[in-house]
Amino acid sequence: MSTAPPFPAADPLGEALHVLRMDGVFYCRSELGEPWGMTLPPTPGCLWFHVVTSGGCRLTVDGAGGRDGAGDGADRELRPGELVVVPRGAGHALRSAPGVSAPDIRSIPHPVLDGRYALLRHGGEGPVTRMVCGAVRFSHPAAGDLVASLPDLVRVEPSPIGDRVQDTLRLLAAEVERGGPGSDAVITRLADVLVLQAVRGRLQADAATRTGWLGALADDRIGRALAAVHREPERDWTVAALAATAAMSRSAFSARFTELVGESAMGYVTRWRMHAAAEFLSGGSGTVAQAAHRFGYRSEAAFARAFSRVVGEPAGRVRRHGLAGTADALAAFRS
Repeated sequence: MSTAPPFPAADPLGEALHVLRMDGVFYCRSELGEPWGMTLPPTPGCLWFHVVTSGGCRLTVDGAGGRDGAGDGADRELRPGELVVVPRGAGHALRSAPGVSAPDIRSIPHPVLDGRYALLRHGGEGPVTRMVCGAVRFSHPAAGDLVASLPDLVRVEPSPIGDRVQDTLRLLAAEVERGGPGSDAVITRLADVLVLQAVRGRLQADAATRTGWLGALADDRIGRALAAVHREPERDWTVAALAATAAMSRSAFSARFTELVGESAMGYVTRWRMHAAAEFLSGGSGTVAQAAHRFGYRSEAAFARAFSRVVGEPAGRVRRHGLAGTADALAAFRS
């Protein structure tokens, strides 16, 4: 089972984003007449994004303030051409102006077109703000390592014409304004690209994120070993095999790995293997016994014990119901 991504080893962040895989869960194109407001409840496991294509609004993120990517709190004015991402699904409110009532978005009618794309028309008779909003999630359980390194609010402001994020924003805005056959599909694809660009840009720009897991990925030798585990979690890895992949002695590799990653090499292998097993079981097509065999366990009981210890849920429950708390809270948005 190889999941080798189409990125060279020199792009550890691109490889990490590929392995973790981002899935779109809910998208909404909004036309909002002043005065208007809406509150989005907490949705653990999801990254919310908002793009203002015309008009403007204010965004307030619950409990943030200290880790805003813009550096000045999480109560922000959003203007056309700006993109914001709320990485950890915190509750937040959007308003045309401070003090305007902001009801729960789930109480506002929004026809859903294909199970995950909605149209929202809301507010008064004043000037109209047009936005594209949505929720995405990284499907791999190990995405917590990446998301935890992001600030409470990632904000991408308008920048020079050649900036790739702005190029995508312009395409998105044009699609929202003009519409036409297939417009919904184009908007969702562009929105996904925008979120990935914002996350990648933030991680590349912030020196604080180049430590720990991401820093280890960027290390020439330890990064090679991590990439090998990500690509082949089912392989019978040993410290010696990983050290050989990194072209290091066992002792030097073990010390360097623990220093950068914060846990032993074999502890990381087990944790990543169980994350891969959780993804396999969440699909519902494989049994616990098959997962145990696939990921190198001779005993289903031994696999089940390791799975519960690492994932925090019994393997059988994950197979039947999926991982708890990933995107269940979004069901109301799609009804």
